[in-house]
Amino acid sequence: MEIRALRAGDDRSRFQSGDPDLDRFFHKFAGQNQFKHYVGVTYVAVADGRIVGFATIAPGHVEIEGLPAAARKRLPRYPLPVLRLARLAVDQSAQGQGLGTQLLRFVLQLAMRMANDYGCIGVVVDAKADAVDFYAKYGFIPVEAVEGQSDARPGPTPMFLSMHAIEAALRTRDSTGG
Repeated sequence: MEIRALRAGDDRSRFQSGDPDLDRFFHKFAGQNQFKHYVGVTYVAVADGRIVGFATIAPGHVEIEGLPAAARKRLPRYPLPVLRLARLAVDQSAQGQGLGTQLLRFVLQLAMRMANDYGCIGVVVDAKADAVDFYAKYGFIPVEAVEGQSDARPGPTPMFLSMHAIEAALRTRDSTGG
């Protein structure tokens, strides 16, 4: 399997994650956002010539007040650069095989590069309700309560993972041979 940037000629039509919102984004908007509007980059996992997963990222910033108190220590009091993980999805044919973890690890490695090349204090993801536990097990923590949610359609939970936690996670994984 290969993880690489989406190409204009990639066939996205067969991808089905089971989440209509993620599938619609990938089919209709991922290419447009990347190649026409330049608002993000989608990385795809390709196996046997077929896209089986994707992660879309974009640079962003957070206000210091939006971070948990423990994450604010020694940080300056102005907007801070982050890598935003806008979307992550795995095709139904590949779910349950660790591909989501591989894509997340790839994004964390991109955050490390961004930190070294331009500056970045961590990764922020707006986790859908059914994905909060997935991100939490990798150390992401909620950054603030989201207003305007309803039980019928709960909003995403913004979650943050600091560069220190990313470095530790990547170091641990590398030392175990993963």
